[in-house]
Amino acid sequence: MSEFLKVLEDQVQIVALIFMATVYTIRLIWMFRFKAGKEITDSVGSRRVGVAYSMMNVVMPWAMESARKNLNFYAQFVIFHAGVAVAIAATFIIPYWPEFFEITPIMRIFQLIVGAAFAVGVIRLIRRITNPSMRIISTPDDYFSIILMTVWFASGVFAIPNEYKVSEWPLIIFFSMTTLFLVYVPFSKISHYLYYPFTRYFLGKTMGHRDVFPRKRGGEEPAGL
Repeated sequence: MSEFLKVLEDQVQIVALIFMATVYTIRLIWMFRFKAGKEITDSVGSRRVGVAYSMMNVVMPWAMESARKNLNFYAQFVIFHAGVAVAIAATFIIPYWPEFFEITPIMRIFQLIVGAAFAVGVIRLIRRITNPSMRIISTPDDYFSIILMTVWFASGVFAIPNEYKVSEWPLIIFFSMTTLFLVYVPFSKISHYLYYPFTRYFLGKTMGHRDVFPRKRGGEEPAGL
């Protein structure tokens, strides 16, 4: 392994992670400067149950009308985000625990998941380009983000085996793109995951207070989020 690749996998990634964490910390400090709204009505439900229901909504496709009517979209969501998690794990495994990918079945599973996420990324990009409704609501950041992630998944498929004796380029491309992500993500829409626990908490607290969900009334399904 060349010295350049060693530095790229280790020190460069650490600096990029510190940068991302710093930006996130500043954004959270700014966000918490705003006071949360308060309910002035009498509580008719459980805020605790509402928060729990809201937090877990992402793993309850039956609670969302869009997922209930089209499980294909939900399957794409699961595969895409599983690919993100696996690819991120690979950025730590390759430099700090390389022997893990010497277990061929595990290495192939990682490749399969990331490859499936790549396929979903291509499908999402095509849908965003060809669907008139999606084109209207899409911004340059949407296109750039999905293209960047799709290419990152593709590079991850070739980098995961960690075979740099023949060529280091798959690893160089993968970790270069990872660095770009760590610097770019805090300023893009991809950073939505940072706000997920906060938005879901306040939404669940409000809906639980008003008893909008998850209680059933008269045999009807509870309202989705």
